[in-house]
Amino acid sequence: MRIDRRRALALLGLGAAAPATAQTATQIAFNHGVASGDPLQDRVVIWTRISGASGQVPYRWTLGDRSGSGVTGPERDHTIKVDVDGLQPGREYRFRFEAGGVRSPEGRTKTLPAGRTKDVVLAIASCTLYPNGYFNAYRAMADLERLDAVLHLGDYIYEYGGPDSYGMNSAVAAERPHDPNREIVSLADYRTRHAQYKSDPDLQAAHARAPWIVAWDDHETANDSFTLGAQNHNPPEEGDWNVRKAAALKAYFEWMPIREPMPGQDFVQAAARSFAFGDLASLIMIETRLGARDRQLTAEADLMKDGKPDVAAFNAKLMDPARRMMSPAQEAWVGRELAGSVRAGHAWQVLGNQVIMARVKGSAAKALTPDELKAVKPEARRRLDQRAQLADLGVPAALDMWDGYPVDRERLYGLVRTAQARPIVVSGDSHSFWANELHDEQGRRLACEFGTTGITSPGAGELAPGLDWGEVIARANPEVRYNNQTAKGFVLLTLTRDAARADMVAVSTITQRQFTTSVVKTFTARPDGKGISALS
Repeated sequence: MRIDRRRALALLGLGAAAPATAQTATQIAFNHGVASGDPLQDRVVIWTRISGASGQVPYRWTLGDRSGSGVTGPERDHTIKVDVDGLQPGREYRFRFEAGGVRSPEGRTKTLPAGRTKDVVLAIASCTLYPNGYFNAYRAMADLERLDAVLHLGDYIYEYGGPDSYGMNSAVAAERPHDPNREIVSLADYRTRHAQYKSDPDLQAAHARAPWIVAWDDHETANDSFTLGAQNHNPPEEGDWNVRKAAALKAYFEWMPIREPMPGQDFVQAAARSFAFGDLASLIMIETRLGARDRQLTAEADLMKDGKPDVAAFNAKLMDPARRMMSPAQEAWVGRELAGSVRAGHAWQVLGNQVIMARVKGSAAKALTPDELKAVKPEARRRLDQRAQLADLGVPAALDMWDGYPVDRERLYGLVRTAQARPIVVSGDSHSFWANELHDEQGRRLACEFGTTGITSPGAGELAPGLDWGEVIARANPEVRYNNQTAKGFVLLTLTRDAARADMVAVSTITQRQFTTSVVKTFTARPDGKGISALS
């Protein structure tokens, strides 16, 4: 049955002045589920996308006893985002959308608590490579009995594509190739890739389960991105970096349940934001990728000179005080947020951060026993030997991590000391679980760090079959208490006033639909005066 413009508006209770294009009820669909995010004590963002539509489309939304209406269109890829206010703190709500007589699935969301708060349960996720496996870890999150919010720390999508691209050697890649099946560059490309990821039923279930608080890392734009470019961006073939970055961020804000920028803000500035979980904890989400990050150093470009290592020149670049992950303005904001959280009496200050903050400089090859070294594949052995040579020269293992920006890391640690904060750093990016104790240059323990593994993205566990590569990394690096390079899953972080407990939850497989979950390791930190205790 055709529904003309006047009848569609009448059905949705909209005034005749609202623009719309005639749609049939059978055209309208909610193929990408529903989501919510950026919860506060009195408001939350709800999201969906209308499929099968052209032109302007009117819709209605309901959340609890609140409701409203609006119009979406191709200028935002028919996505819908509503920032619903006037809500009660610490309360769960159900929400849904309707357009053209078709109802969306129902979602659950929750506002942040106010006042005295007993505990908070957060799932921490990162690194979701669609072709490499099923999103079983998202399904496991959706099935949790208690979940207050999901923290996604980046690499929600990947920009790669093509038959020989990253992850296409997976057992399930043939049925899950990226769409479009090439590297994405344009706004239409990024929109299509987001649509593909959100078509996954397990990801939809996790979004419908609880509000998400999200951050991007590099693959939402391009691999190893920084302010002025990316390792995986070739201007002669792929055009101006700023055009590509702007397209990627526009698609991100269209497709993700993140609050829109305030007047005077751009997308990057809007990514740095904070959340208060009653009087228990503050969550400070920092942006370290696109706003101020300098180009990553590399051994090839910055260490070698005339075929020989120039360590002095490399260290001068590495230790340059002007070298940054965050802008001075963001650093000042983080300092104010830490100090304000301490003054408010919060037990914890959680830093939502993209890349590993711990020092990871040791040579894994030198930590291996002779028998372990024999088990390493020849190709991996060559890489290990190269890494050992760089470690001897003082070159960090991963220059895209905070190790590549040590002066900026010390500036951040200085903010922690000044505020007398008790930070829990949560990190993504590395495709492996981490439990780290962070120390400043004087050796003072300042924070603990829990790194989450990938939902599906591959780790480095295949370097030596039968060898616990994560254990070797921990053996070689004093700040690393635990590392797991093979498990896929998420960190379940439970905060109380007396303890912060991180359960590292792994799924049994990402190449079969049937799976089980297990906690591979648990670590606990406790308030310790004006800092935190050692991990136990």
